[in-house]
This record gives sequence, structure tokens and C-alpha cells, in this order.
Amino acid sequence: MKKHSVLVVDDDSANIKTLSDILDEEYEVFVAKNGLHAVETADKVIPDIILLDIIMPVMDGYEAIIKLKESDRTRDIPVIFITSLSETEDERKGLSLGAVDYITKPFSASIVKLRVRNQINMLVQKRLIIEKERAEIKNQARIDFLMRVSNEMLTQMSVIMDKTKSLRMSGNNNNSLSAFDDIEQSGEYLLRLIQDLLDVSGKADGSFTLNETMFSFDTMYRNILIAIDREKTKKLQTLSHAINPSIQLQLIGDQERLKQVITNILTNAIKFTPEYGVIHVAAHATHEDNDNVTLHFEITDNGIGIKKEHQGRIFGIFEQSDVSMSREQGGLGLGLPISKRIVEMMGGEIWVESEPGNGTKFSFTCKMKKAV
Repeated sequence: MKKHSVLVVDDDSANIKTLSDILDEEYEVFVAKNGLHAVETADKVIPDIILLDIIMPVMDGYEAIIKLKESDRTRDIPVIFITSLSETEDERKGLSLGAVDYITKPFSASIVKLRVRNQINMLVQKRLIIEKERAEIKNQARIDFLMRVSNEMLTQMSVIMDKTKSLRMSGNNNNSLSAFDDIEQSGEYLLRLIQDLLDVSGKADGSFTLNETMFSFDTMYRNILIAIDREKTKKLQTLSHAINPSIQLQLIGDQERLKQVITNILTNAIKFTPEYGVIHVAAHATHEDNDNVTLHFEITDNGIGIKKEHQGRIFGIFEQSDVSMSREQGGLGLGLPISKRIVEMMGGEIWVESEPGNGTKFSFTCKMKKAV
């Protein structure tokens, strides 16, 4: 088992040696000889606990603990002051700045060991509680996810069964055409849902791969427009395009995966943009050499937008930006996490810019080989 680590900070080499000798057998010990060095070292190694002298050159212990508490990386590291100061005011000041305990000089080996061990034990317990809470949250997220999968499948299967039943009973051709449209749409949705689930499984077991073939960018993009046309038309939305000629007509890469990313983002834009809304797709080449080209895509809508605090969660497998909204609009929230994985495998990145009520812009890059 990996040893817990202690950062000992003191400008006196004799004190450092004494504390190192006391702690070295049980802990991994790092040392620093002033407050500035302590802040730099703590940020680098992230020790489990810091023993911090108060009176030091360059930066004293009080200044150092203030700096440590200002940093996201080091603010939660327990700090025990080691000092020869014995005034109550000194202790009060140290505790008010965030120190958890005091060890006075000259050092008692048993006291040093006990106080460090007490803090380490509390730290371990705190981490266990956090890990348990995270596991419970993750488990609940999986349960919620499975419930959403079941509900989505039941909803679409109910549509298919109801429309099939109505076809058997109806002789009206107009009603039949409408029923066939509904059945086809639900069938397509189920196919996408199953593909998303397979992709998530593939990501987990490592079988999620890319297949390179030569393809026509124009043909691929036209197929995307055909695939989303019914959903877009139903909501009377306008879709505009700005595909720069810098994108070669013939490319080498996984066109199905690229198509999947663009379709996922466009489908979300249609879903979360109101009737008569506007969606715009822009694409151009940002970098090109003899063999490769980097493509940059932007898909912008004037829909409901995404809150700032939710934007970091939308690319997580079991997370959606707003569960209540997702239930209202439908969907499992798998499209964006899968798209992120695909884009990264293609040597690119994906990001979002959005403001509630003012729409959303998804941008992503990916690398393709040039067809000779």
C-alpha cells in the first residue's frame, strides 16, 4: 500500500532532520525551507498533510497557509503548525487561518506521531465517506439511466404496436400513410437508441473503433440532411449551411462516425429549438498539409440554451444537463458523450458555448486524411 505523505516546512535543517527521522518510517516525507518553497512543493506533490513552521524567511507560515488555502489544489490539505511560539494569540491566529493543530518545539516524537496520525486517520475517513457518496451517486445515475432506457423503448414500442393495430382496423389510406410514417419514425429512433447503447458498451470494453474508408464529404452531408429532414420539417425550422470549399470533396476517414457526430448535434439542436427556430451549420478546413486536413464544425441554434453550471456535465455518459428537460423532450443523453469519444479518437476536440434563452453553439474539430 502506498504510504501517506507529509510535507515538512522549516528553515532550520536540524528541525527538518528531527521530524524526518520521526516520520520517515511511516510516511513519505517531502521538505521545504520556507513558505514560498512550501507552496510550490505542495502544489506539485499534493501531500496528505503539511507540518508548517511559522517564523521563516522569504514567506512565513501565516502567509504560506493563506496561499495554500487560496489554491483549489491545496486548500483541503490539513496544516499543522510547528512552532516555539506559545502565546494564545499566535495559536488563535493560526487556527483562524485554517490550521488544524499545533505541535510545539522542542519536538516529542510520540506527540508528533500521534498528531500526524490523528489527522491522517480523519483524512482517510473523510475520503472513504466521499468515495461512498460518489459511488452511491454513480449507482443512482445508472439506475436512472436504465429507467430512462426502459421508458424510451416502451414509448416507441407502444407507438409501433398502436399504429400497427390501427392499420389492421382501418381502411383509410390517408390514415395508413400517417401510421406508416409514425411506425418508421419510431423504428428509426429505436435503431439509433440501440446503436448508442452498443457504442457505450464498446467504449467500456475497448471495442469502440474507427474504420477508415474513402468517402465523399458532399454525399455524406446530403445523407445527414435527408435523415433529419422529417424532424426539422415537423417543427417548421430553418436550417442554413456555410460549407467552405476548403473542405476537399474526397476524404479518408470513418464517415459513419463523423456522420454520427454531426447528426447527434443536429438532432439535439432540432429537439431543443422551438418551432420556426433557426439552425446553422458551418464547416471549414483549419489546417492542411500534404497528407492530412483538420476540419472545424460549428452548429448553432436559437433554442433554449444550456445553463453554465450544466455545460460541463452534458458530455458525461450517465449525466444530462437537466433531467426534467430531458424527460420532457425525450432521449437518453448518450449522443454527446459518444460524440466526444469519436471526436477525440479522430484527433480533435468538442466544446459548447451557450446561454439560457439565447441558443447554443457546439463546435468540434477532427482530422481526416486527404484522398490522393
